[in-house]
Amino acid sequence: MTATEGFTGSSLLVLNEVKKYYPVSSGIFSRVVAHVKAVDGVSLSINRGEILGLVGESGCGKTTVGRLALGLLEPTAGTITFDGSQLDKLGRAKMRELRRHIQIIFQDPYASLNPSMNIGEIIGEPLLVFEPMHAAEREQQVAELMKTVGLEPRFRSRYPHEFSGGQRQRIGIARALALNPSLIICDEPVSALDVSIQAQVINLLEDLQQKLNLTYLFISHDLSVIKHISHRVAVMYLGKIVEMAPTGVLYGSPAHPYTQALLSAVPVPDPNCVYNQIMLTGEVPSPINPPSGCRFRTRCFKAADICSIEEPALLEIGPGHFAACHFAKPDFTICSQEEHE
Repeated sequence: MTATEGFTGSSLLVLNEVKKYYPVSSGIFSRVVAHVKAVDGVSLSINRGEILGLVGESGCGKTTVGRLALGLLEPTAGTITFDGSQLDKLGRAKMRELRRHIQIIFQDPYASLNPSMNIGEIIGEPLLVFEPMHAAEREQQVAELMKTVGLEPRFRSRYPHEFSGGQRQRIGIARALALNPSLIICDEPVSALDVSIQAQVINLLEDLQQKLNLTYLFISHDLSVIKHISHRVAVMYLGKIVEMAPTGVLYGSPAHPYTQALLSAVPVPDPNCVYNQIMLTGEVPSPINPPSGCRFRTRCFKAADICSIEEPALLEIGPGHFAACHFAKPDFTICSQEEHE
């Protein structure tokens, strides 16, 4: 069973073998000499009302996956289906209508807001574009959206630079909610915030998800944040999904060596814990020329001859637990308990 089988009946978003390559040109005539394989055969499915966490190192392609799902980028190959509609088959008018159902919360809460517009205008702009209504009615909806995300409506005439980072991210969330979307792409929405503010924004996103039955694709490099908010987790490495499982399963019984290495680097607040830390060697290979076979083999402590010859498929190794490794085995624990006399 593959990662997208068995989900299509209730799935809101399905990516099937999606690839995104960027050409690399060289020479006087700008000939294409290679391709950056930012996303290379990603398959995943997000069910309605679910939070899927997408985690991986910087440069692994997770943000590109989010932008492909949003329709901001066209895939080089593969299909993306949202609510039964294949994005590349939609005309311009239908694609415009679909955009109201998929929104995004950007990583930088300042760069994503127009500094020349006050926040009332910023939050109300989607309503102005998609929902013809009287100005008074639009102002009322903006006020309700501000209250929903914990902002005072009396601040609507202020500009982005007059707010803190956490408040600016709340403005971005209110803008994303304006059109009652079904799916929100959360592209590292708390990575630019202080830790105390991160907790507030995460709790807000959780409350909104439950209250409005939203679906999130939550992208982050922070394993703790992903564990806290996600129902399922997908782990990316160099443009591919290497493991995907329910959150409790993945954090409790990681099967892929890369996932095991990531989790072993997370401190555990237990003085009796004896760490089983995995130290990865070498650098992340270039996405222009990834290794043959398994892409992780050049840094993997389980690598064998078959890993350089045959690329492992993302297969189900347990109920809802998928891993792309010839030696996938959920036999790793982050720490063992030290016994004291």
